[in-house]
Amino acid sequence: MSLDIASIDTISEINMDYTATIFLRQRWTDERLCFDGNKSLSLDGRLVEMLWVPDTFIVDSKKSFLHDITVENRLIRIYPNGTILYALRITTTVACSMDLTKYPMDKQTCTLQLESWGYNINDVMFYWTRGNDSVRGLDTLRLAQYTVEDHFTSVSEAVYETGRYPKLVFHFELKRNILYFILETYVPSILLVVLSWVSFWISQSSVPARICIGVTTVLTMTTLMMGARTSLPSANCFIKAIDVYLGICFSFIFGALLEYAVAHFCTLHQLSSKELPKDEDEEEEGNVVLAAAANSCSAPDNRNKIELNKSSKTSIDRKRERSKHNGCSSPMSVMKRLFCIFDCFRVKNPYHIDNYARFSFPLSFIIINVFYWVYYLYF
Repeated sequence: MSLDIASIDTISEINMDYTATIFLRQRWTDERLCFDGNKSLSLDGRLVEMLWVPDTFIVDSKKSFLHDITVENRLIRIYPNGTILYALRITTTVACSMDLTKYPMDKQTCTLQLESWGYNINDVMFYWTRGNDSVRGLDTLRLAQYTVEDHFTSVSEAVYETGRYPKLVFHFELKRNILYFILETYVPSILLVVLSWVSFWISQSSVPARICIGVTTVLTMTTLMMGARTSLPSANCFIKAIDVYLGICFSFIFGALLEYAVAHFCTLHQLSSKELPKDEDEEEEGNVVLAAAANSCSAPDNRNKIELNKSSKTSIDRKRERSKHNGCSSPMSVMKRLFCIFDCFRVKNPYHIDNYARFSFPLSFIIINVFYWVYYLYF
């Protein structure tokens, strides 16, 4: 048996199949058809119903049809020694299980399996006429997104409950061309990440400008992520390489937006802390004036209150001394320590946040990119 691949029309990741047009040529010997002569005899394809032919079918075929324009594309040729050549032109859609975890840097191995339907290994035997050279046409084949890297043939048996049946398998390995995805997805996502870093050089007082850049890049990245999934199965359990990269870019863009929110909050907090002492001084001056006026009006009553205050102060001093001994285990001391720890992380100058971001964001993005490409290209 031999096979010519005329074309591979489509390879669908959504349906996980491929559509190909093939020329299937089968040869066998029927001694009843021997005749005298030196030339072969070509017959009309409609006479195939009068001959015995193998019941070959394509395994995992979703749909197939035989071309019939202008007549049925069949060829029957009989040789003097009884050898029969039976050729068909078929277009078939065959299922191909794909592993899309490394998409679009993936390699897919698809098969075309030919098997006998009713005759088991005791009745017929299948074999490739010239081994791997039995399949031709792949050298001149041009695909939109793939390159045929390797192909080979094998002979096996299909085991069912009704018996063992001969089977021929054609394997071909496809490697996806990544250049299209680099120009369509990877380069725009990188440019969006770089555009989000522009906000680090804009003054913190320019709130509309920085918010506009952050929100615009986030929305654009979301649109890019949705567009990258349109050509893939909607209910897909794979976490693909392109999803990982787009997720990384989205995290950096969203992180740049959060960086400005943190810097702006720290700036406002610092300004409010500087205004508090002035307000407290004014309140203290007002309290002193009010206290002096109150003392002048109620001087006799204060003498009795002073005596009571002295006795209360002595009791308070005793309580303070007791609390000093138990200060290590009191909740207040624990809270003071926590405030001291949090104070270490307090940003003294909020304008330094942008300076740190200008260096940390690009450096971390480059490091993650290196790990990403090394992992998906070489592992």
